[in-house]
Amino acid sequence: MATEESEDHGHFLPAVRDWPRGYGEASWWPFFTALGLLVVYTGASLYVIGQGTDMVAPTVGVGLFVAGWVVSIVGMLGWIYQAFIVDFWNRGSHNGGASLRLGMLLFLGTDIATFGAGFVYYFFIRTGGWHTEYLPESGLLTSVLVINTVLLVVSSFTIHWAEGQLQKGNHQRFIQGLIVTFLLGAAFVAGQIYEYSEFILHEGFTITSGIFASGFFGLTGLHGMHVSFGVILLGVLAVRSLRGQYDEDRHVSVTTVSWYWHFVDAVWLFLVAVVYIGSVLGTEFSPF
Repeated sequence: MATEESEDHGHFLPAVRDWPRGYGEASWWPFFTALGLLVVYTGASLYVIGQGTDMVAPTVGVGLFVAGWVVSIVGMLGWIYQAFIVDFWNRGSHNGGASLRLGMLLFLGTDIATFGAGFVYYFFIRTGGWHTEYLPESGLLTSVLVINTVLLVVSSFTIHWAEGQLQKGNHQRFIQGLIVTFLLGAAFVAGQIYEYSEFILHEGFTITSGIFASGFFGLTGLHGMHVSFGVILLGVLAVRSLRGQYDEDRHVSVTTVSWYWHFVDAVWLFLVAVVYIGSVLGTEFSPF
């Protein structure tokens, strides 16, 4: 008679239930997600190329951009499902969660390199300065920027408070803090969409409007993508918390998502200082 271990192929679930099947704790979802992001960047590049040449139609880039996002989101959801949700009550906690914490630290390390590359590009183009015509007519230092910054900073405090309440065993306050953080994050994303719509639809300020526009939309768009993923993660945590799947001893995914959220908050503050405020400083002395 086959043992339980042999039925599971000697590996830990849910890898053997994943498609395509992995081995042990292995997963194909990160590669699936990375492929989607590659298509996203490819689509954005083709769109920019299509604006200035007849080599490719801009609609091709838009189509690939949208398709890449769909693949990326599906990959992220599959990754989250495999890592944190399936068979939650029946399996171990990954050596006390050490492997998941290390995985998040490694992920944040690669993210630092990704944002670092974007800021290096921005610093490179900024050394030459630019005329005010490269900036949107309404300017960048708007009330939307202030509100979004306040929302994100406050959300960092609320998730920290929620995590602390969970570790104290106060499940109700933990849920309240988590939901408030989710709403603040969603409001930030809505604010950025509004800002983009004002720039693109009403002022004609797009990614092809000049060297500053390429850096601005590249960095803020990359950050907005990370916040959007963070909101999805917070939504997953909220649903699981309402089902009672967390307590003071089982909260690894809460901790790792909290780290991620603090990271995107810190990046935003640096982005505001360098891109938004920095774009205004010294512009009047531009040689152009």
